[in-house]
Amino acid sequence: MRDYEEVTAFLGEWGPFQRLIFFLLSASIIPNGFNGMSVVFLAGTPEHHCRVPDTANLSSAWRNHSIPLVLQDDREVLHSCRRYRLATIANFSSLGLEPGRDVDLEQLEQESCLDGWEFSHDVYLSTIVTEWNLVCEDDWKTPLTASLFFVGVLLGSFVSGQLSDRFGRKNILFATMAVQTGFSFVQIFSINWEMFTVLFVIVGMGQISNYVVAFILGTEILGKSVRIIFSTLGVCTFFAVGYMVLPLFAYFIRDWRMLLLALTVPGVLCVPLWWFIPESPRWLISQRRFKEAEAIIQRAAKMNNTVAPAVIFDPAELQELNSSKQQKVYILDLFRTWNIAIITIMSLFLWMLTSVGYFGLSLNVPNLHGDPYLNCFLSALIEVPAYITAWLLLRTLPRRYIIAGVLFWGGGVLLLIQVVPADYYFVSIGLVMLGKFGVTSAFSMLYVFTAELYPTLVRNMAVGITSMASRVGSIIAPYFVYLGAYNKVLPYIVMGSLTVLIGIVTLFFPESFGSTLPETLEQMQKVKGFRCWRRSRNSIQREENPKVLITAF
Repeated sequence: MRDYEEVTAFLGEWGPFQRLIFFLLSASIIPNGFNGMSVVFLAGTPEHHCRVPDTANLSSAWRNHSIPLVLQDDREVLHSCRRYRLATIANFSSLGLEPGRDVDLEQLEQESCLDGWEFSHDVYLSTIVTEWNLVCEDDWKTPLTASLFFVGVLLGSFVSGQLSDRFGRKNILFATMAVQTGFSFVQIFSINWEMFTVLFVIVGMGQISNYVVAFILGTEILGKSVRIIFSTLGVCTFFAVGYMVLPLFAYFIRDWRMLLLALTVPGVLCVPLWWFIPESPRWLISQRRFKEAEAIIQRAAKMNNTVAPAVIFDPAELQELNSSKQQKVYILDLFRTWNIAIITIMSLFLWMLTSVGYFGLSLNVPNLHGDPYLNCFLSALIEVPAYITAWLLLRTLPRRYIIAGVLFWGGGVLLLIQVVPADYYFVSIGLVMLGKFGVTSAFSMLYVFTAELYPTLVRNMAVGITSMASRVGSIIAPYFVYLGAYNKVLPYIVMGSLTVLIGIVTLFFPESFGSTLPETLEQMQKVKGFRCWRRSRNSIQREENPKVLITAF
């Protein structure tokens, strides 16, 4: 029985039909880039201090000294969450005493911000932080906002595959795009933080579901030679383009509600794609909708100026294809033996900690010195060469060495930030971007690496479970950023150390480059030890199958 690739070979690999699908599906990913990172500006925390009401009977001198000073980054700044007891300094003011001369300010009693806060408008006109005072005692709500978005992403990861298998790739693609865009629009009318975060969870579910389904639809329609480019340069690069659009929108729209409104517009512009993106013929065949699948192939042939056979799918072959049943597998199969369990556990940690580094560096952009809009744009821009580099490295070099190498690079430069003098902030920003380059390159390689490690029987399950671990990493990443409230370089020390650590662990993985993809669990390679490295290198040299990267998808 011929497979689908052989039956549709007459279409070619890179005709007008394939180019259209490639670019339209990649373009549908653009809104994911700014929706996923919009919390950077929606929940930005500007400089703030306690409000001293105009009704307070204070002299100008006491009003100027009503907020305690604290040392932050080697400079004195106004305390964000405390003020001198208002009744006490009002009494001193009425007596004509001068602060600092007649009264020792360090001995004065302090109180919390009973009258609210005054926020700086130098960077943001408004954010959800200034709207609902998510500072001081409530500052824990800011990282929780980002974490809850990624909880939605985790939930969406669970259901997106099953929904697309049940209702079709195209239907779920546009349904999840509608969920992402529609609930982002509803967020504009949030009346409190609780409403905003609940809606943000739903937006996260739509965001990842759209991404996953577009990825599946593209890999099922496109041929082998185009599939790997679509999976890396296509999807990832257009995600980065959307990420780059975010700071441009945010720079000109400083109000969070208006910014959110502007970010929903590109999602609406994706509606016309419904009439250009077809359903997956592979899925239609699996549902025994053979005539619809043939109609799509006929239109593709016409667009590519090729002549399609009168009968594309032989009924007898299709009947045999649909009657065949695949062996059932369970999640416990990923832990069946000691060797498989070790590989799975290491894979889970690899995905999770790489995700922590990627999202931690992305969400920490506002805490860098300099303009946050420019820093965010640079953080997005650096992803494009990172994806290109990952693609080039995957084509020619052993997997575990290049992944470990870029992780060492990313973690190493992050650890160097702590030795950079405070005045050389541009050096620190450069090191952060180089660290983001390394972590992003590693992150984009994990799908290929994991798919090559596991046999066909459990490959999809393995990729799904390990990508779930990356969602867990994205959920906890905002709390690594939160460490910056105690020390500016502490997030980089922690993330850099974890990135280097997981880079070391990567060296113990089996090598998949140049090896035939395993078909059974028994064919999985063994975990490498120090005694096995030389043998692994020799076995790689004996293998002559450089196209394994394509067959992984």
